[in-house]
Amino acid sequence: MSTQRTEHKELVYAFSQAIQDSTSDGAADLLSDYYHVDADWYGPAPIDALNGREMIETDFWTPLLEAFPDLQKDDYILFAGEFDGGEWVCATGNLIGTFENEWLEIPATDQATWLRYGEFHRIEDGAIVETRMIIDLLDLLRQAGYRFFPSLAPETLIPGPTTQEGLLLEEQEEAESERTLQLVEDMIFDGLHSYEEEGLEGMGMERYWHEDFMWYGPAGTGTTRGIDGFQEYHQGPFLEGFPDREGANHVARFADGTYCASAGWPSIHATHTGDGWLGLPATDESVTMRVMDFWRREDDLLAENWVFIDMIDLLNQIGVDVFERVRNDQQYFR
Repeated sequence: MSTQRTEHKELVYAFSQAIQDSTSDGAADLLSDYYHVDADWYGPAPIDALNGREMIETDFWTPLLEAFPDLQKDDYILFAGEFDGGEWVCATGNLIGTFENEWLEIPATDQATWLRYGEFHRIEDGAIVETRMIIDLLDLLRQAGYRFFPSLAPETLIPGPTTQEGLLLEEQEEAESERTLQLVEDMIFDGLHSYEEEGLEGMGMERYWHEDFMWYGPAGTGTTRGIDGFQEYHQGPFLEGFPDREGANHVARFADGTYCASAGWPSIHATHTGDGWLGLPATDESVTMRVMDFWRREDDLLAENWVFIDMIDLLNQIGVDVFERVRNDQQYFR
């Protein structure tokens, strides 16, 4: 199994490298080398679900490569694992290119642009048969000059691991993988789930996180440092906005060495009953959230966390149509 898993990592990494040499006219050839003809692809709103390699080509990769003709894909984290009988490879990093033509009705800027992504690929018989991908489109809009929400924390270019060793193309020690997965699951089920009984200050985050850990959140929230920053700028406003949130329906969660990742589609069900999140008033709407997390463990604690939420999909559910604002050229805070 370890040899097969290493081959899966190499397949996904090779796909990333091949993108730099591809054009919009060659998207079909690009995908044919890596994707099964009947593969399923699940992306962020407004793209959502695509079925079959041809639709993945015509509805995602061809328009993306037309918009960013010099596109390259830089994975700074990539590893693999098994979940519920499926073999997965996950990755996160940036798609980088010059925004030369309109994409998703977003006007081109002719500027270098970073599309932050998280992705999970399920592999069968040497081909990708399923992809789950979140691109931080709210951050793309920010780079294009559209700022709809007053972010509490800085919105910056998200870095890779401080250790610069997130591409785990080789086999990792199973004991280390098990240790990482256990820490993450303890943090989720014993820590985060204790909010209702213990409150924000009683969740015991210091049992799971380094004092100065880095939390890299989606646009609209930003990047925080340390437990205090995490709770003040993300966890507190989020829990106030969605106090009844419940997690479920994970597509995959696995660890590889000192890294762990989790994806849910959706993985959170909640009701928007609190004011203030993203500066928005409560709507009392029931919502679901597509979420991805990537964690890095250092010794016995978590040191870094890269977080993705399909913000466009979530905002649509509470009546905020970001792309309608783009069409109306509303470029600044609401």
